[in-house]
Amino acid sequence: MSTPTDAPGSAVTGAAEGRGRPAETARAANIRDVARRAGVSHQTVSRVINGHPSLRAETRDRVLAAMDELSFRPNRAARALVTSRSTTIGVLVSKGFEYGPAASLQAIDSAARVAGYAVDVAHLDDAEGGSIRAALDRLLARNVDGLIILAPQTQTLAEIERLSITLPFVTVHSARAHDDHRLSVDQSGGAALATRHLLELGHRRIVHIAGPDGWFETEARVRGYRGEMEAWDCEPEALLSGDWTAESGYRAGLALAGDLGVTAVFSSNDQMALGLLHAFREHGRHAPRDISVVGFDDVPEAAHYWPPLTTVRQNFPELGRRCVARLLGLIGEDPAGRGPSAPAPGTVPDVVPELVIRASTAPAGS
Repeated sequence: MSTPTDAPGSAVTGAAEGRGRPAETARAANIRDVARRAGVSHQTVSRVINGHPSLRAETRDRVLAAMDELSFRPNRAARALVTSRSTTIGVLVSKGFEYGPAASLQAIDSAARVAGYAVDVAHLDDAEGGSIRAALDRLLARNVDGLIILAPQTQTLAEIERLSITLPFVTVHSARAHDDHRLSVDQSGGAALATRHLLELGHRRIVHIAGPDGWFETEARVRGYRGEMEAWDCEPEALLSGDWTAESGYRAGLALAGDLGVTAVFSSNDQMALGLLHAFREHGRHAPRDISVVGFDDVPEAAHYWPPLTTVRQNFPELGRRCVARLLGLIGEDPAGRGPSAPAPGTVPDVVPELVIRASTAPAGS
């Protein structure tokens, strides 16, 4: 009985054939394999792994594509032995289901994994000092290398400033303009974009539905709205407040539905805009024919509202990448082995938001 010939691609080849030797196990790809596949140096691959901020986007994308093709993942255990670090980032996050913080956390987790770090999350039960200290203690007990503080309530940030944190840390949003640890999306700039869009369409009575008190985003977006209205010599309308939910936007819409002089609304998030559109439509006011509506965040569903919602998009993946790159620099994680690689304090700009124009806005009187 003849022995079948090995098919192409068999693991038994060359001198091993016919000698009874076991097939070689395929070698796992290493950093130099990735460099060859991407056509870059192995130092460049290290910079991508560690989230170095100076790389061109096309170079980073090419290296990431090569990593995926070769199924290469940085070895956290090996790095921990060499660096005496846990290769774990702690994230302190407020409890809640708001899209912004949730999307920020997802972006941070993705950027950390690319850099070969794990993420350990501690949720705050509330903004009280005891809750914050307990959450910090949980993360410190797990020997994290650094902290990202994703708790955008002003009370939480004020409490954290009072604490003496010796571990490297970055805050996502802060009320202090020159905080060396701060990274953010330009919330005031995004609110000004939304308001300016409505003003350019000829609207003059524009109401702002603000978020709940005590949130950094609420305060920053109110500033952006008022500043842009005043820049156009328009009197800002009295604020209506919600709690980020569609239900609160619906209640605000009921309060506005009878005021036919109001021709546009800027909602501080997309969920409240959804409730607002519902209330208006229920009372015979249709967007954008009778009233224009702009939201904020660009949640995945915003393009499928009726009508599709004009909104302000926050680049959460970029925010996550910058947070992780900044934190690794503060930790001293330099991919080229030359010491700390953090950008100089004050040199990391806010992430710039983008206005996404859809069908919920139109010229006044249209």
